[in-house]
Amino acid sequence: MRRPKIKITLIDRKGERGCHRGHNIGDSFDFDTERGDLCPMAMHVAFPYVDILRYGGSIPGQPEGTAVFCCPDADTINVFKAEIMIEE
Repeated sequence: MRRPKIKITLIDRKGERGCHRGHNIGDSFDFDTERGDLCPMAMHVAFPYVDILRYGGSIPGQPEGTAVFCCPDADTINVFKAEIMIEE
Protein backbone atom coordinates (compact mmCIF):
# COMPACT_ATOMS: atom_id res chain seq x y z
CA MET A 1 0.00 0.00 0.00
CA ARG A 2 1.38 3.42 -0.99
CA ARG A 3 1.54 6.18 1.53
CA PRO A 4 -0.81 9.03 0.58
CA LYS A 5 0.63 12.36 -0.50
CA ILE A 6 0.34 15.17 2.04
CA LYS A 7 0.04 18.87 1.25
CA ILE A 8 0.79 21.47 3.93
CA THR A 9 -0.75 24.92 3.41
CA LEU A 10 -0.39 28.11 5.44
CA ILE A 11 -4.02 29.10 6.09
CA ASP A 12 -3.85 31.89 8.69
CA ARG A 13 -1.55 34.05 10.82
CA LYS A 14 -2.35 35.00 14.42
CA GLY A 15 0.86 36.77 15.47
CA GLU A 16 1.75 40.43 15.09
CA ARG A 17 4.91 39.94 13.04
CA GLY A 18 5.54 38.44 9.64
CA CYS A 19 7.09 35.03 9.26
CA HIS A 20 10.87 35.09 9.69
CA ARG A 21 11.10 32.41 6.97
CA GLY A 22 9.02 34.51 4.56
CA HIS A 23 5.96 32.25 4.38
CA ASN A 24 2.68 33.87 3.36
CA ILE A 25 -0.93 32.77 3.68
CA GLY A 26 -1.70 30.48 0.77
CA ASP A 27 1.80 29.00 0.47
CA SER A 28 1.61 25.22 0.00
CA PHE A 29 4.25 22.51 0.27
CA ASP A 30 4.30 18.89 -0.85
CA PHE A 31 5.51 17.03 2.22
CA ASP A 32 7.59 14.55 0.23
CA THR A 33 9.27 16.88 -2.26
CA GLU A 34 9.20 20.37 -0.70
CA ARG A 35 9.43 19.87 3.04
CA GLY A 36 12.91 21.44 3.03
CA ASP A 37 11.25 24.70 1.97
CA LEU A 38 9.02 24.72 5.05
CA CYS A 39 10.24 26.47 8.19
CA PRO A 40 12.03 23.94 10.43
CA MET A 41 9.98 24.99 13.47
CA ALA A 42 6.71 24.40 11.60
CA MET A 43 8.07 21.14 10.19
CA HIS A 44 8.88 19.95 13.70
CA VAL A 45 5.23 20.42 14.66
CA ALA A 46 3.87 19.07 11.35
CA PHE A 47 5.68 15.74 11.39
CA PRO A 48 3.52 13.93 14.00
CA TYR A 49 0.33 15.09 12.29
CA VAL A 50 1.59 13.90 8.90
CA ASP A 51 2.40 10.51 10.43
CA ILE A 52 -1.08 10.26 11.97
CA LEU A 53 -2.76 11.09 8.66
CA ARG A 54 -0.53 8.85 6.56
CA TYR A 55 -1.10 5.77 8.64
CA GLY A 56 -4.88 5.97 8.90
CA GLY A 57 -5.39 8.02 12.03
CA SER A 58 -7.51 11.11 12.50
CA ILE A 59 -7.36 14.24 14.62
CA PRO A 60 -10.31 14.61 17.03
CA GLY A 61 -12.59 17.49 16.06
CA GLN A 62 -11.04 17.95 12.61
CA PRO A 63 -12.36 16.81 9.23
CA GLU A 64 -11.20 13.38 8.05
CA GLY A 65 -7.85 13.53 6.30
CA THR A 66 -6.84 16.93 7.70
CA ALA A 67 -4.85 18.33 10.60
CA VAL A 68 -4.61 22.01 11.53
CA PHE A 69 -1.62 23.08 13.62
CA CYS A 70 0.36 26.19 14.54
CA CYS A 71 3.96 27.21 14.20
CA PRO A 72 5.59 27.47 17.65
CA ASP A 73 6.97 30.99 16.99
CA ALA A 74 5.02 33.20 19.44
CA ASP A 75 5.71 36.34 17.39
CA THR A 76 4.28 34.85 14.20
CA ILE A 77 1.88 31.99 15.03
CA ASN A 78 1.34 30.75 11.49
CA VAL A 79 -1.57 28.31 11.18
CA PHE A 80 -1.05 25.42 8.78
CA LYS A 81 -3.31 22.70 7.43
CA ALA A 82 -1.96 19.28 6.49
CA GLU A 83 -4.24 17.28 4.23
CA ILE A 84 -4.21 14.01 2.37
CA MET A 85 -4.11 14.55 -1.37
CA ILE A 86 -6.27 12.12 -3.31
CA GLU A 87 -4.41 10.93 -6.41
CA GLU A 88 -6.48 10.46 -9.52
